[in-house]
Amino acid sequence: MSKIAVLHNNRCSKSRNALSLLDEKGIDYDVIPYLDGVLKLEGIRNLLKKLNLKPQDIVRKGEAIFKEQFKGKELSDEEWLQALVQYPKLIERPIVYDAKSAVVGRPIENIENFIENRK
Repeated sequence: MSKIAVLHNNRCSKSRNALSLLDEKGIDYDVIPYLDGVLKLEGIRNLLKKLNLKPQDIVRKGEAIFKEQFKGKELSDEEWLQALVQYPKLIERPIVYDAKSAVVGRPIENIENFIENRK
């Protein structure tokens, strides 16, 4: 079974809750501090494939940067991908993934289902 990774923002309670859940379940995981710009274009593309989502589906629409620069605009998938690379804060969190699949961890039950489906 491949190792789990978590796109994590320590300032986000949902993200911290995801790590707590994995700790409770005794699951080994890697923390990906995606706000540090470690997630490049190909990484986001691969993640979206695992999620079976489009780039705009993982955009945090409550973020100030979204409201200031993107609200009301029609962007192509490629333009959204570029925005997510340039402004990683726009990426929904937490996202939990392994080599084959991924899930946005909101609500936390999504992570519980992800763990169960890996068995």
